[in-house]
Amino acid sequence: MATMIKTQALRFAYPAEEGQERIFALGGVDLTIEKGSFVVVLGHNGSGKSTLAKTFNAVLLPEGGKVYVAGMDTLDEGLLLAVRQRVGMVFQNPDNQIVANVVEEDVAFAPENLGVPTEQIRRRVDEALQAVGMYGFRTHAPHLLSGGQKQRIAIAGVIAMEPECIVLDEATAMLDPIGREEVLSTVHRLNREKGITVVLITHHMNEAEEADRVIVMDDGTVAMDGTPREVFVRVEELRSMGLTVPDTVDLLDRLRKSGLDVPLDALGVEECADAVAAALQRN
Repeated sequence: MATMIKTQALRFAYPAEEGQERIFALGGVDLTIEKGSFVVVLGHNGSGKSTLAKTFNAVLLPEGGKVYVAGMDTLDEGLLLAVRQRVGMVFQNPDNQIVANVVEEDVAFAPENLGVPTEQIRRRVDEALQAVGMYGFRTHAPHLLSGGQKQRIAIAGVIAMEPECIVLDEATAMLDPIGREEVLSTVHRLNREKGITVVLITHHMNEAEEADRVIVMDDGTVAMDGTPREVFVRVEELRSMGLTVPDTVDLLDRLRKSGLDVPLDALGVEECADAVAAALQRN
């Protein structure tokens, strides 16, 4: 598959307080994210996951190493606009991304600033709102919407830029379970139906179950990288990094420790229930 994002020995440090030594938030990250994939990046607070996300569309620039977006070096100032057109960012608080008093005007804001012709903007706005299931709210005031609906409007604003990749930086953190489900189903559908590459930064383990790939960050480096099944069976390693595991895996781990012979990689609820039932029958 073609490469969407590639990092090579990526390093980044935030400014330190006077008299303090700078600590690198990213300490040499090598990653390749393929076009059309759905990737979840996990990690505790301070692990470097959000810093990594912000390098993917040049919100932050490398201090060492490289970040390439569709082959473009993010350090090349002449390519900055092209990089940000390829990779759209959705942040934690949707209120910080909503800039207009009417939903369709908010979604049109980014393409207008990119100089997209008026007739194309109308098409993009309508298609983006339909893609996130918010077309019926196009004339509503954003501030009257629920948190999940606001975040879907923020995603529509990114989609209207027609990016190849969407990075969601803790975009479900401030939402209730219903809002989280709305956003997750939206981005999964965009990935599946439109082939948009999705990178989801989260601390909710259950959001990673249906990903193609899970990357676990710890202390500014990649600690684990694999399919959800490959990563979540490493229960004790994850806990040692201050992380939990999906509820199903936690249950299976407890049952194993109590003597029941069950697999740890039954991630789905039905799959987990079947595994427990089979183990009980064997006993």
